[in-house]
Amino acid sequence: MSKAADGYLYTESHEWVKPLDDKTVLVGITDYAQAQLGTVVFVDLPEAGKQLKMHEELGAVESVKAASDIYSPVSGKVLEVNEDLVGEPEKINNDPYEAWLVKVELDDKSELQKLLSKADYEKISK
Repeated sequence: MSKAADGYLYTESHEWVKPLDDKTVLVGITDYAQAQLGTVVFVDLPEAGKQLKMHEELGAVESVKAASDIYSPVSGKVLEVNEDLVGEPEKINNDPYEAWLVKVELDDKSELQKLLSKADYEKISK
């Protein structure tokens, strides 16, 4: 079983959300997702300022095995992109819960209630 981290919320499509404050979150992919992908070799991320909608594509990750779309777990504006991943996408494999993809300013905080808890996510990521 892959591990899920405490203090994060999850989607069924294996993205995570880490609330930073009342209106800002980090978004990344889970340990389960990176394990399924294998070694990540490329990350395609949106530009800062892009408006995201919940469940719509926000970018993609490519590995030696496959390419996979990343879906936004929340609606909001991209405040910042993790530029470290552009040159070192393998950081996602090393620590998927530290290797965030984007920082988002939430449009609607109530969307967080639609995400999975750690316990619920662990039930689907076995």
